Amino acid sequence: MTLPELKPQGLWKFFDDLNSIPRPSKKEERVREWVVKLGHDWKFKTQIDEVGNVLIQKPATPGMENRTPIVMQSHLDMVCQKNADTDFNFDEDGIRMYVDGDWVRAQGTTLGADNGIGVATILAVLDSSNIPHPAIDALFTIDEETGMTGALGLKGGFLEGQILLNLDTEDDDEISIGCAGGVDVTSKATYESEVPVEGLKAMKLAFTGGSGGHSGMDIHKGIANANKLMNRLLLVAYDAVDFRIETLEGGGLRNAIPRESHCTVIMDASDCEAFAEVCLSEFEKITAEYRTTDPGLQWSCETSGDASSEVLPEDVQESLLMAIQACPVGIHRMSPDIPNLVQTSNNLARVEVKDGTITLQCLCRSSVDSEKDDHARSISAAFALAGLETDYSGQYPGWTPNPNSSIVATMKELYEEKYGEEPRVLACHAGLECGILGTNYPEMDMVSFGPNIRGAHSPDECVQISSVQKFWDYLMDALQRIPVKP
Repeated sequence: MTLPELKPQGLWKFFDDLNSIPRPSKKEERVREWVVKLGHDWKFKTQIDEVGNVLIQKPATPGMENRTPIVMQSHLDMVCQKNADTDFNFDEDGIRMYVDGDWVRAQGTTLGADNGIGVATILAVLDSSNIPHPAIDALFTIDEETGMTGALGLKGGFLEGQILLNLDTEDDDEISIGCAGGVDVTSKATYESEVPVEGLKAMKLAFTGGSGGHSGMDIHKGIANANKLMNRLLLVAYDAVDFRIETLEGGGLRNAIPRESHCTVIMDASDCEAFAEVCLSEFEKITAEYRTTDPGLQWSCETSGDASSEVLPEDVQESLLMAIQACPVGIHRMSPDIPNLVQTSNNLARVEVKDGTITLQCLCRSSVDSEKDDHARSISAAFALAGLETDYSGQYPGWTPNPNSSIVATMKELYEEKYGEEPRVLACHAGLECGILGTNYPEMDMVSFGPNIRGAHSPDECVQISSVQKFWDYLMDALQRIPVKP
């Protein structure tokens, strides 16, 4: 079965079309052109703001003109992650999808259901001629995954809708009413490389097979952070064997828990066997610790010939390993006010050591801005002890829950009527654009919901077909529940 044969057909057709267009964050030009062309083809008012967000405005259907106008919003970009053995170019290739029972998956890459299903849903509503709805501002933002610069750049007065339906949640029994804010923490240093003595051997190390996942939505699962675990192996081995790091590279995007790390080290040939044995012994302890969350962990350690490149000075190497060891990852604090909500966390997303430069990248999240700032300072302090300088960027606010939200009450009541049970009404630890949009539209009532998506921000990403149908049916009824204009 192909995607356009799935139900609802319009939604899946647009998702299929969308995923044929490369759309990495900050490279949304082609997908933006496609969406704009659709708006013009439908003869709806279509605009692009100064940062690249797209707004398509569809009038209310007959009989719905007196309802409160709404904003339906999703982001155009996607997280680009692939397995190491997958040959794929996110700048040129369309996502290769397949149906696996009740799930749609991609072949070795992220699927882009986050937030492509939301985009496709909005396009299907715009394309429809038989769906009753109030006036719609269809807002497609850019660069949500690597800075939220689209939402940050959206100015007041651009939107006319008064109720925001954000379609970027990943559990179909959940209604999101708040989210965490975040800040990018980037620490850098330079070093004078040393040339190793002749006769040393190089060994290539690979830590792979981590489950990965969304550094907000999955941070509570205790998933292995490949950067931290590679560092752990190196520190343990450093107590037994004298070696030097030639290169170290792990992780990728800030909002993805790192799945892999690779390192090249050099040492005396007589130490290679002992080094491998120490690493293997420690790796066996790691696999026991992570057998539930990361059953696919793998470790390889192979001699790769004579050392030929420059290496880290001994004092720099020792300081760096200690600093990474001290860097906090995962949950820092749970919310004392909202049950089961991660309040503050950090993801050590990227480690790169080569060519005389050290770069460490983190994403620190919190639903409490002051605690986020303090946690970021702790990370900076750990790295400062190793001589790294830290910059903060990409800061965005959280979305404070509104207990008196009328749209949340409407959506909760509708869910109970349709499914005979209460939805989970909660805040999430991921970064949603609602909080940012609310800074310029403080009176807008907001809610976020979506279908079941699993493994977001990893090559295991998949979306449940039956859940998409449920999500669509729920949205169709919600559009008719939008209240009369105040």
